[in-house]
This record gives sequence, structure tokens and C-alpha cells, in this order.
Amino acid sequence: MIQPVKEKIILGIDPGTTIMGYGLLKITGTRPEVMTMGVIDLRKYGDHYLKLRRIFERVIGIIEAYLPDELAIEAPFFGKNVQSMLKLGRAQGVAMAAALSRDIPITEYAPLKIKMAITGNGQASKEQVAGMLKRMLHIPDSEMLPFMDATDGLAAAYCHYLQMGKPTVAKEYSDWKDYINKNPDKIKR
Repeated sequence: MIQPVKEKIILGIDPGTTIMGYGLLKITGTRPEVMTMGVIDLRKYGDHYLKLRRIFERVIGIIEAYLPDELAIEAPFFGKNVQSMLKLGRAQGVAMAAALSRDIPITEYAPLKIKMAITGNGQASKEQVAGMLKRMLHIPDSEMLPFMDATDGLAAAYCHYLQMGKPTVAKEYSDWKDYINKNPDKIKR
């Protein structure tokens, strides 16, 4: 059950080094509403460091324009190309640094978790995620962008919204011995 909040704005980011997607959700009570979504187009920048600078500047601009309370960001998953993963991790890190510079709490979500939360299928395509968000959030065709990265950013924000009311388990245990080691106060001697 999602716990009602007065009002909260969640910025969702789908990191990328060519196209970075973002979406903002405004939660009023338990009702999510799309504020905006878009992309940071980095294709015209040949230098990777200029791309990182642009990511930082644009994310700061989005934060200043919409004043999000929290950031939900897709975590890079394992890839075959180490150089691509390194660049993607840097892009994610720069977006996170922008949020941290404004004291915005960050939650990372694996792509599988985001897809599961939106579609119920961890292997869903970008098109399936976009279609489901369109239906659930009543997004008109005119506001759907040609880049699925924007809806992927919005999906991260929506996944975070869905997690808001779920209690987190304070501790996890692998077996009874682990439980005893982590809870010595529970043992009578």
C-alpha cells in the first residue's frame, strides 16, 4: 500500500552518454502526475569530458527548475564493452553529483527492477515500458517523445513512487548463525 504524502517531486534519470532521459513525477497524496519528461542530447559533443560537463549543467538546470525532493536513477548493468560501461558509469556519477550538490537523496534501481515495477516483466522492451506508462499516467500521444530514453527516465521515477509505501527490511539473514551474530541481545545466556 502506497503511503500518502502531501506532495513530493521525483526526478527519474536514465543515464546515457549519447542520449540521457529524464522524467519528473509530482505525487499529491497517492496520485502521481507527469510534470515533464525529456532528453539531454549529447550527440553533438565529440569529447567525453564535454558530455560530462553538459550532463552536470543540464541536471542542475532541471533541479533548479523543478525542485525535486528525490532522485531515482537507473543503475548501469553489466555490459560486454568495458569502455562503454566506464563511460556510462561516469555519466551516471555526474548526474548523481549534481543531485548531491543540491542535497537531493538518491536511489538507484536496476533496469530489471524498473521494468518489473512498470510492466510486471523484467525483460520488457523500451516500447512496452513506454506504452504502460502512457496508459497508467494518461500521457497524451502529443507528449510522447520519439526517444524512449525520456520514458525510461520517467519509469525510474514511477518505480521509485511505487517503492515509497513498501517497508524496507532492516536486516537480512543468511541463516540462524547469521541471525544470532547480528542480534546478540536476543540470546539468553
